[in-house]
Amino acid sequence: MNCRFCKNPLEYELINLGMTPLANSYLSQKNLHNEEKYYPLSVMVCNKCFLVQLSEDATSPENIFSDYVYFSSYSQTWMNHSEDFSKKMVDKFSLNQNDLIVEIASNDGYLLKNFKDAGTKILGIEPASNISEIAEKNGIPTINKFFGNNLATELKETTGQSDLLIAINVMPHVPDLHDFTLGMKTLLKPDGVLIIQFSTYLLPFLKDLEFDSIYHEHFSYFSLLSLKKILNHYDLQVFDVEELEIHGGSLRVYVKHMNNSDYEITSAVSTLENKEKTFGMSSIQTYDNFKNRVLDLKLKIWEFLITSKRNNKKVIAYGAPAKGNTLLNFCGIGKELINYTVDISPHKQELYLPGTHIPIYHPDKLLETKPDFLIILPWNLKNEIVNDANFIRNWGGKFVTFIPEVSIF
Repeated sequence: MNCRFCKNPLEYELINLGMTPLANSYLSQKNLHNEEKYYPLSVMVCNKCFLVQLSEDATSPENIFSDYVYFSSYSQTWMNHSEDFSKKMVDKFSLNQNDLIVEIASNDGYLLKNFKDAGTKILGIEPASNISEIAEKNGIPTINKFFGNNLATELKETTGQSDLLIAINVMPHVPDLHDFTLGMKTLLKPDGVLIIQFSTYLLPFLKDLEFDSIYHEHFSYFSLLSLKKILNHYDLQVFDVEELEIHGGSLRVYVKHMNNSDYEITSAVSTLENKEKTFGMSSIQTYDNFKNRVLDLKLKIWEFLITSKRNNKKVIAYGAPAKGNTLLNFCGIGKELINYTVDISPHKQELYLPGTHIPIYHPDKLLETKPDFLIILPWNLKNEIVNDANFIRNWGGKFVTFIPEVSIF
């Protein structure tokens, strides 16, 4: 296989997580006993441009995203983050009723609603038909298509180019980086601003062992250094960056056309580049010990679960995120060690996790069984979940997270 961006042959494997089902392929009672499809899940590092990427495409984006169960609006932490982001963008770029805000992978319209309330024109692009229908019902104009240069060209001629183009947590999901990046260039006004934000930011990913964010719909894992190479190839230029704590460490990148002189490049860009270089992100040796550190963590997770089982402790999980499915399947953890999980999203309740077949219930189930340990699978939402489920302390229950280490509190 060659690199998705520079076409250099891929030789360096970051980690191989074995054969796993698609992380968001939840099962109903009806299809619980049908044969599941498993796909190889390994990640490679390009030693030329240092883009970290899936070793191969297990399946098409249409198969993954056309009908999707992830709804952004069920996390209050993320909703608060999105509201703050919207306010900041409106103020920062003096957005008004004459400006068109376009979001790629707009989900159920949770973010664009804030821009609509601020009086701007909005348009969402969302490939999942079930989610785009809900966005439309919520009054968010949404195009139910996959984004690429063909769609961008069509929109340029019909709705016009965007003053602010937003791509949050979508670029890692794109197998064809060239077509997607060219599409963003096409849809962005000459004096417009593109915001790219993603949670698979390579710096905290490597430092904090965030291997559970590896799944088949995450085709790429970016550093600022590798992302800049991709953007510069299409005459797009990063003029500002922000490191964010959300989702365990995210990166927000502000981008303009190369010939747009309205925005000066801030010192934050070179500062972060130097930080990444100091960490060693342009050296293949930096990636060598990631695999061994993950295997050591896997043993410690087993040790915790087996010890709990031997001591007759009730161990339950909170959340049914894709990252949790990666962790559970890689570690070989099933119902014999974790009886069930709970999730606030009604779209996941009464379903089963792929591969492990752990059932998903409403959080009220915790009051019935009174677990001794509650494992927070979406550890990036730890504070929110601890606040919502703090009642487990009434019977002496404790919370547990596994990333970057086994932590009981």
